[in-house]
Amino acid sequence: MENLWAPWRSKYLYLRKRKKCIFCVEKRSRKPKKINRETMSKDADKKRYILDRSEYSFSMLNIYPYNNGHIMVAPFRHVSDIYLLTEEELGDLMKLVKKMKRALDKKLKPHGYNIGMNIGKAAGAGFDGHLHIHIVPRWEGDTNFMPVVTDVKVVPESLDAMYDLLIK
Repeated sequence: MENLWAPWRSKYLYLRKRKKCIFCVEKRSRKPKKINRETMSKDADKKRYILDRSEYSFSMLNIYPYNNGHIMVAPFRHVSDIYLLTEEELGDLMKLVKKMKRALDKKLKPHGYNIGMNIGKAAGAGFDGHLHIHIVPRWEGDTNFMPVVTDVKVVPESLDAMYDLLIK
């Protein structure tokens, strides 16, 4: 078995547990601001890797991606389960998932996708209090969520370069 070097994930492994939800609080702010359409300035979007926003939802690059182009789509409202969303929020969330998938299709041309939610810690949710959907582009021969396979190489793209590519 060979080791896979994924340095962009190491910071995640050594982080102390966050007490604040990454989806609700602006990461670089000393005084936390709730993320919503009013407080999301276009100037700050790139710093937070926020790709798009809609009436009830927003999308952002995962800063600890499983693969190039790994996007998370979350509702603005802090809810832990899909049944807590209103029909309007759920519809809006799925429209944004569809829009982000279309952008990935156009820009990255992956061979497939993993799209889904981890609801609850037991299911692997890193932020189990705020529902979010992962969109993970996949290519034949990639590592399928980081298990090590012989002769498999991951070609990482920087988050800044990925943001610039997807935002155009």
